[in-house]
Amino acid sequence: MLALTRKVGERIVIGDNIVLTIVDIKGDSIRLGIEAPKEIKIYRGEIYDAIAAENQQSAQPVDLSKMEILKGITKG
Repeated sequence: MLALTRKVGERIVIGDNIVLTIVDIKGDSIRLGIEAPKEIKIYRGEIYDAIAAENQQSAQPVDLSKMEILKGITKG
């Protein structure tokens, strides 16, 4: 991880088209301004982690033996 020290109003440039600007600092919180192309998805870290966990859970293999039980219920 790259760690940089910045002051309010200073910027960090990522690539050719992403700019982070330090808007405000209060206590242990920093307010960032982000300029990026609309096609770039931007998430808070905790939201990104939750989406990744949900996607990983959705990709788990399905136990098909349970599907056979459901078939028997509908034939009733």
